[in-house]
Amino acid sequence: MTIVVAVPESAEGRTALTAAFEEVRRIGGDLVVVNVGLTPLRLDGIVPEGIAVSVVERLGRGDRDPVDAVLDEIEERSATRLVICIKRRSPVGKLVLGSISQRLLLQSPVPVLAVKVPPLPESEHSARP
Repeated sequence: MTIVVAVPESAEGRTALTAAFEEVRRIGGDLVVVNVGLTPLRLDGIVPEGIAVSVVERLGRGDRDPVDAVLDEIEERSATRLVICIKRRSPVGKLVLGSISQRLLLQSPVPVLAVKVPPLPESEHSARP
């Protein structure tokens, strides 16, 4: 079994990666991490022992569309699951800006595990300016 995870440069990326590690532990197999960001992905010291991980880097803005990169990896590796992280977006944000997660959720040929970033503890909300 192969699980693919789409990892952007954000809290959503870290959340998706954590969920993907848990999913690999739960169902077995290997993990393909597709970096949908524009800077190299560093996994040093965060990959749990016993999990086989392959990283697919995009080569900057001129490389494939991030969604196409993820969908290509699903097909090429005969993946059985996709892990993404989603976040709440305003109606205008949905209309004006495309969402990688939304497109992956709708276009994925395999089941998708969609996770959310955990909410901040109440104490951190009140500490914000």
